Amino acid sequence: MPEIPRLNGVIKALEQGKTAFVGFASPDIETATALASSPFDGVAFEMEHAPMSPPVLRDALQYMLDRRQIVQGGTLAPKVTPLVRIPPNGGEMNQWIAKQVLDIGVFGIIFPHVSTVEEARNAVSACRYPRLPGALLSQPPGIRGDAPGRAARYWGLTQQEYYARADVWPLAPQGEILAIIQCEDTKAIENLPRILQEVRGIGVVLIGEGDLSQELGHPREYEHPVVAEAIERILKICKDHNVPCGHPHPDAKNIERLIASGYRFLMPSTPRSFGVLEQGRKLAGRS
Repeated sequence: MPEIPRLNGVIKALEQGKTAFVGFASPDIETATALASSPFDGVAFEMEHAPMSPPVLRDALQYMLDRRQIVQGGTLAPKVTPLVRIPPNGGEMNQWIAKQVLDIGVFGIIFPHVSTVEEARNAVSACRYPRLPGALLSQPPGIRGDAPGRAARYWGLTQQEYYARADVWPLAPQGEILAIIQCEDTKAIENLPRILQEVRGIGVVLIGEGDLSQELGHPREYEHPVVAEAIERILKICKDHNVPCGHPHPDAKNIERLIASGYRFLMPSTPRSFGVLEQGRKLAGRS
């Protein structure tokens, strides 16, 4: 039986030391269809500030599949990897939403407003199946319930194959699930060194510069020195702990600076021209 290739395109880019490009879009089928053949590594469907609808997300995931890509790529997983940003903030500890979107088949979750070690551990644990204490990779303990049928089918795997890959990367080297935490308030910045030291399995730290700038008293003034300094602190902490740092608002004006600064996870908006994406891929040496 042939070896199962890497299914998650975002993880594949990060593993190779490349900058991952992830579109940010509403989970409608027209957008999903357009993105399915784009040069993005992944797409994050927005359900934090948009209605949280599992049926809508399920339909969008189905429209990410392309039969020709399946034949040419040799895998049933979509070429552009679907992720989702869920609505509950870190402090709400709503593991059931993580469970539902994972069971639909997403390859990663963005958890908003994760500000403490406990909240970060909960986010990672919600993406993992339980293991006995002392077993290999048993920490952080998994709390995800067992119902893999739909997700395994979407990934194109048997249930046993799915179990072997349905874990968080990079904690599990073969894991295909990306646990992304958003750092978007001052409390989160202060706690970020401890979070990255104590919680294994965080794949990306995504800066939430909108909410952060609100708290700092300069709403969406991203170039204001106070806001810029806080953002730089997050990036430096991530670099110090060798965890990819993500930026949510690359555009034609800042994409060169962001890539040169060392951001590894960039989320351009998704107009159909994909202009910023093409510019960013060229600057990142991915053309």
